[in-house]
Amino acid sequence: MNKDYSIADVLIESLPYIRRFYGKTIVIKYGGNAMVEDRLKEDFARDVTLMRYIGLNPVVVHGGGPQIGIVLDQMGIGTSFVDGMRVTDEPTMDVVEMVLGGKVNKSIVAQINRQGGKAVGLSGKDGGLVLAKKLHVVRTSVENKPPEIIDIGMVGEVVAINPEIINTLKRDDFIPVIAPVGVGESGETYNINADWVASKIATALKAIKLILLTDVEGIKDSSGNVVSSVNLKGLTKMLKDNVVSDGMIPKVKCSREAIENGVEKVHIIDGRIPHAVLLEIFTDKGIGTEIVN
Repeated sequence: MNKDYSIADVLIESLPYIRRFYGKTIVIKYGGNAMVEDRLKEDFARDVTLMRYIGLNPVVVHGGGPQIGIVLDQMGIGTSFVDGMRVTDEPTMDVVEMVLGGKVNKSIVAQINRQGGKAVGLSGKDGGLVLAKKLHVVRTSVENKPPEIIDIGMVGEVVAINPEIINTLKRDDFIPVIAPVGVGESGETYNINADWVASKIATALKAIKLILLTDVEGIKDSSGNVVSSVNLKGLTKMLKDNVVSDGMIPKVKCSREAIENGVEKVHIIDGRIPHAVLLEIFTDKGIGTEIVN
């Protein structure tokens, strides 16, 4: 096939999507290997910059668990997890805020700016963006006994999103890059799951899409095959039948909540694929799993 012809085909295929999403907000949760491998980091920065140049409004919410773990080890601070969540005491919270709001956030901002974008780093504390409260973990392990309440420290859940600062940045063509740290009513700081922060921000911004970058191909059925598309009814059944497990559970739950609250589509995609975001948004076939209402 003529190479120029195939490139033209790709551009023509993307045109309806560019037209449809022009001026719309797309929230991307950025994490996994896409944040670690140099080539994938560069690809992601280019993808986000391109989206902004052609008239879309990307908003990036990032994780940083592995980076936090490395710094904790270097500082000799022990760490433990409950239901996949890091137990966060005050010394750990200091490291979390330093790594997420400083090192990781500014690195992503610099990557996007090097590609010609105009990125600005934020934490959920800036402008009261992410209002939070302490997350209580409740376990019911034995029948007819009261539930066990586990204190996992300064781990929070989102109470409300104040999108004013994001909307201000969007009006001036900036790309917000947000660290998932929230603020309580008394000014206390909370470490929050980035998937949930992205979901809540997507809802508050009335985003047309929420994209979750992962290190797996997408949601898999009971036979281990990737599900290309699933609606809320099918998603609920997969959760009930324990088809979804481990780290995919919070992603599926926050995806379901986003759809229920007005986000048109959620995409769970493999961030290890170069230019995964562009492939999902601008091609007919796409990659990973899309969740629809």
